[in-house]
Amino acid sequence: MIAAGLATLTVRYLLVMLFFPFSAADKIINFRGAVGQARQIAPHRIAVLLILLGVTVEILMPLAILTGTADRAAGLVMAGYCIVTAVLWKQFWKPGDFWKTGDSKGRDLFWDFLKNFSLAGGFLLLAVGAHGAVATFLAHPLASSHPYTQSEAQ
Repeated sequence: MIAAGLATLTVRYLLVMLFFPFSAADKIINFRGAVGQARQIAPHRIAVLLILLGVTVEILMPLAILTGTADRAAGLVMAGYCIVTAVLWKQFWKPGDFWKTGDSKGRDLFWDFLKNFSLAGGFLLLAVGAHGAVATFLAHPLASSHPYTQSEAQ
């Protein structure tokens, strides 16, 4: 029973480890650089708010997922976060070198774009469950999936 809980925690951590602690810490340590990157799409004040919002999401949502506290809603927020960051910062179509032979900024961004969408899929799976119970999620969006309790059906 402890092994099952440890396995669940490990799987959940593998899903969120990119964000907590790594990406969140990078944004905190390199705040100016992160704001500079965000300024590619927004004025300075908005860029600062975007980075602060990003750090907040990257800390609180993974903690919710790891602890099982409103983890379904956190999964939905993280899925949205991954999609938005892919569309705003992984614009593989902009460099214009996607089909170029050899090194290509567009292809590098394309793989990052796909990784973000793949992560979004994992987070959506967490939000709605393996059977895609959207109605269950919508009925109780802040409910826990109770990841560390044993099912009596086992």
